Amino acid sequence: MTRRRVIVSGRVQGVGFRWSARSRASELGLSGWVRNLPDRRVEVCFQGEDGAVEEMEDWCRVGPQFSYVGGFSVIDEAPVEYEEGFEIR
Repeated sequence: MTRRRVIVSGRVQGVGFRWSARSRASELGLSGWVRNLPDRRVEVCFQGEDGAVEEMEDWCRVGPQFSYVGGFSVIDEAPVEYEEGFEIR
């Protein structure tokens, strides 16, 4: 089990990034959350099997159609017990 927190900047708000992230995370069987930050960045926190986490991180580096990811940072975190589903905060 792996958990990552990703912060992306660029054109990532107002382009469906959060909704697309939730959809992709659900497809990959990941739990976690995504939220807009006040400074126009998006924060995504997700956990699950190693391969699925890597795929989600790769997806976040590109984002959905109409987005542009200009900045990207990753923080590894300890997995959280009993987290279920993936929510938009």
